[in-house]
Amino acid sequence: MPFKRFVETGRVALVADGPNKGKLVSIVDVIDQTRVLVDGPASKVPRGQLRLNQLHLTKFRLKFPFTASTRIVRKAWTDAKIDEQWADSAWAKKVAAKKKRAQLTDFDRFKLRRARSRRNHIRTITFRNLKKAASRNGTLYGKKKMAKGGDKPKPKKGAQVKKGKSK
Repeated sequence: MPFKRFVETGRVALVADGPNKGKLVSIVDVIDQTRVLVDGPASKVPRGQLRLNQLHLTKFRLKFPFTASTRIVRKAWTDAKIDEQWADSAWAKKVAAKKKRAQLTDFDRFKLRRARSRRNHIRTITFRNLKKAASRNGTLYGKKKMAKGGDKPKPKKGAQVKKGKSK
C-alpha cells in the first residue's frame, strides 16, 4: 500500500499555518472532509478545529478513542514518547537546521562560506593527489596494468646510458 499517513484519530500532525505554526498536535476527531478537531497538550496548543490544509501528517499515531479528553491525549502522548521520537526524526532535524540557518547574521554567513570554500579546496587537492597516485600505479581504471618495458629496471636520472653496441 503506497499511502500510509491517513487522517485518523490519534494521528500526530505538524501545524503548517496559523498562530501555532511548527507545533505538534494530535487529531482527536474528524469533523468533516476538510476540518479536524486537534489537541496538543504537550506543545500547548489548545483543543480546537483546524483545516486539513493547515496540517502536515506525520508517521506517528497514538492509540486513544475519538473525542477523548485532553487528559487522555496527554497520557497517550507521554506514554508513546512522541516528543522524543519527533526530535530523533529526520524531518525535525531538517526543520531545526532551517530555523538555525534563518537566524545567521551576515558575518556568520560569510564565515560559513569561507569554511566551505576551504573544505572544498582541501577535498579537491586530496582527490587530485589520490588520482595521480592511482594513475601512476595503473589502478585508475580498475585492473592494475603491467609496466611497458617488461622486467627491465629503469635507469636512474643523471646516470649515463651508453648508446651503441657493447663488446
